[in-house]
Amino acid sequence: MVYIVSDSIGETAELVAKAAVSQFNGGNVQIRRVPYVNDPQDIVDIIDEAKGQNCIIAFTLVLPELREVLVREADRHHIPTVDIMGPFLDALTLITAGPPKLEPGLVRKLDEEYFRRVEAIEFAVKYDDGKDPRGILRADLVILGVSRTSKTPLSMYLAHKRIKAANVPLVPEVAPPQEIFNLPPHKVIGLTIKPQQLNVIRTERLKTLGLTSHADYASPERILKELEYAEGIMKRIGCPVIDVTNKAVEETASKVLEIYYRGERHR
Repeated sequence: MVYIVSDSIGETAELVAKAAVSQFNGGNVQIRRVPYVNDPQDIVDIIDEAKGQNCIIAFTLVLPELREVLVREADRHHIPTVDIMGPFLDALTLITAGPPKLEPGLVRKLDEEYFRRVEAIEFAVKYDDGKDPRGILRADLVILGVSRTSKTPLSMYLAHKRIKAANVPLVPEVAPPQEIFNLPPHKVIGLTIKPQQLNVIRTERLKTLGLTSHADYASPERILKELEYAEGIMKRIGCPVIDVTNKAVEETASKVLEIYYRGERHR
C-alpha cells in the first residue's frame, strides 16, 4: 500500500507514485490518496491506520509543522516516508530571493485561473457580434454599441481577465435582443464614440474591403442615426456608457472592470 498524503488534492504525489509503481509492473501495490490534510490529528489518524501494514507514505505537505509530525509519527512505527515537495522547496530557497509562500493548492489555483481564462475566450468568440442571444443571460458582461466601436477587441481583452463578455451590435433596422433589458444595469456596458472619428474608422474599413468610401455605412447621416438609436437603447436600459473616442482598448477595459466590480460589490 502507498498512502498519498497531501494538504491539497494529492494529484502531484499520486502521479509520482504511479510512475514509480509502473517500474515494478504494477505488482499488487495499491495507492490510497488522503487529500486536504491540514491538521496534525489527521496525520496521527492516518499513521494509526497505516501501522502494521506493508506500506509507505508519500506526501506533499508545504507546511513544515505538518511534515515534521508526519515524519516523526511514521518513524515511531517504522513506516518509510517519501517527501516529494520538501526537498524541492529547500533547494529553491537556496537560489531565490525569499522563502516559499507555504500556501497549499497554489498549482491548482493557477490551473483553475488558466482554464477560466480559456473558457472566457471561447465564450467571447461564441457570442461575438450578437451571434446567439442565449449567451446574453450567461455572460458576466454584455457590451453594446454600433459597428466599429471596438466591441470585439474589448470582449477579447476582458476574456483574458477571465470575464465572460458577449457583445451585441446596435442597428436601427434590427431590434435588440429582449434579454438585454432583463439584466442588472451594471452587467451591461454601452460604448459610444464621436461621429467624426467613427466616420474616419468606417471609411478606412471600407477601403480595406475594397469598397467606395461613399457607401451609406460611412456617411455622416447614417452614423448620426445609428448613434442616436444606440443612445436611446442605452438610456432605456439605464446602463453605464463609455465614450471610446481616442481610447485604447486597455483604457476602456479598465473603466469597464471598475464599473463591473463596483456593481458586483453593491448588488
